[in-house]
Amino acid sequence: MVDRDRVIVIYNKCMEKEEIKIIFENNDLLVLDKPAGWVTTKENNKSEKNIERWLEINRKNDLARNGIVHRLDKGTSGVLIIAKNREMLEYLKEKFKKRKIIKKYTALIEGDLPLVGEMNLPVGRSKYSFGKFKVSEEGKKALTKFKVIKKFERNGKTVSLVDIDLLTGRTHQIRVHFSYLGWPIVGDVLYGSKDKSVGRPILHCREISFDDYNFVSPYEET
Repeated sequence: MVDRDRVIVIYNKCMEKEEIKIIFENNDLLVLDKPAGWVTTKENNKSEKNIERWLEINRKNDLARNGIVHRLDKGTSGVLIIAKNREMLEYLKEKFKKRKIIKKYTALIEGDLPLVGEMNLPVGRSKYSFGKFKVSEEGKKALTKFKVIKKFERNGKTVSLVDIDLLTGRTHQIRVHFSYLGWPIVGDVLYGSKDKSVGRPILHCREISFDDYNFVSPYEET
């Protein structure tokens, strides 16, 4: 018979050894540099690489989701903000709700994109594919702006490295917007990329700013 308590202890020891870079920490905030391949919360997910479980071992508090205020998709890397007390949690939730938090991403996109662009397209849940979203008139307002940093050849095709301003925060918003216009993110097989070599969408949250705070995780080319 399996000793469940022993399994939990071993699992917790493994989580303690997992290293996640801390960008910033004070009495109110913890800011992590989330690695690609880590799930943000425990909801309906048993992945060992889970930020909420890591927090329970390394920075446990009594807040819902251990203070996680927003999410990054499993394949997305970069800046992730965690509240360390209830006052900061409520403050940040209100900031996100009122779109007072600046979020900037970098992504590698399949295609020869225009140098600058703006996508104001509503995003909603797909009725036909579980876990997938789409541009839909029934969806919520979603606004994405981008600027091309450089273009180059990858596997014989033109790709564009872009900086992105995420002005709303719908689930999969960046992925849906670029895919809808025929420019999927490199590696984003769910939304149309044919490139399976990287194993994930090349999408990175490089900067989050609010008030006098500015948290940065530089993009590293894959």
